[in-house]
Amino acid sequence: MSDAAAQDEKTTDAGPMPVVSVPRHTSSVDLATILGLIFTFGLIIAAIAIGDSNANFVEVRSLMIVILGTLTATAVSYTPEELSRSGFIFTHSIFIHKWNPTAMASNLVALAVIAKKKGVLALSGYEGEMNKNAFLNRSFQMVIDGFPADDIEFLLTQELDAEFERHKRSASMTRRASEIAPAMGLIGTLIGLVMMLADLENPETIGPAMAVALLTTFYGAILGTIVMAPLAVKLEKRSTDETLIKKLIKIAAVSIAKQENPRKLEMLLNSELPPSKRIRFFD
Repeated sequence: MSDAAAQDEKTTDAGPMPVVSVPRHTSSVDLATILGLIFTFGLIIAAIAIGDSNANFVEVRSLMIVILGTLTATAVSYTPEELSRSGFIFTHSIFIHKWNPTAMASNLVALAVIAKKKGVLALSGYEGEMNKNAFLNRSFQMVIDGFPADDIEFLLTQELDAEFERHKRSASMTRRASEIAPAMGLIGTLIGLVMMLADLENPETIGPAMAVALLTTFYGAILGTIVMAPLAVKLEKRSTDETLIKKLIKIAAVSIAKQENPRKLEMLLNSELPPSKRIRFFD
C-alpha cells in the first residue's frame, strides 16, 4: 500500500464520525456605525453651539444643491436596477452580518471526513445542516449528484465572481456619492459667489449669497467624508468577509469531489484563513 493510501486509510478509519453543526451568520445593529455618526455630528453641532456667533448654519438652498445634486449625479452612473438596490446598501451598512470562518472551516473538514468514510452520498443525511447556508447547500448538492470536480470548480467560481462584482458595484455607488458630494459643494460655492458678485451694489444680498457659497461646501464635505466614504469602506469589508466564507465552501466542495484526503483540505482552508482563525481539526 502506498504512503498516500495508508494515510487515507488512517484518516477514514480512525475515530467516530465527527459532529456537523454549520454556523448561521448572525445579524445585529452596527453600533460602531451609528455611534460614530452620532458622535461626529455631535462634535460639529457642539462646535457650532459653543462658538460666540449668531451665524445660521441652516441653508435650505445649500442642502438642496448638495443632497439632491449628489443623488441625481450618482444616479447617472448606474442602471435603474442597481439604483433600486440602494436601500439595501444602506441597510447592509447599518446591520452587521457576522460570519464565523473558523467554525465553517471546521464543519467543512468534518463533512470531508464523513464523505471519505462513508462516501459522498452520506452527505445527503446532513441536508438539514447544509440548508443553513444556501451557497453551501448548492455546492454540496453538486458533489452528492456526482458532478465532476472541474465542473463544480468552474460553476462555483463563476457564481463567486458574479456576486463579487455585484458587491463591488454596490460599494462603488456609495464611493461615487462620496466623491460627488464635495464636488456639489464646490458647485454651490460658485453659485453663491456669482450671486454675490452680480449684486455687489446691494449690501443686503451679499450675506445670503455668501452663506450659500460657504455652507454648500460645508454640507458637501460632511456628506462626502463623514457619511458616504466610511459607509463605502464598511461595505467593502463586509463583502470581503462574505466572499471568504463562500471561497472556503468552494475549496471544500472541489476537494471532496476529487476525493482528496481531509488533511489536505484542512491545509487548503488554513491557507485562506488569517493566522488567528486557522483550524487544527486533526491535532
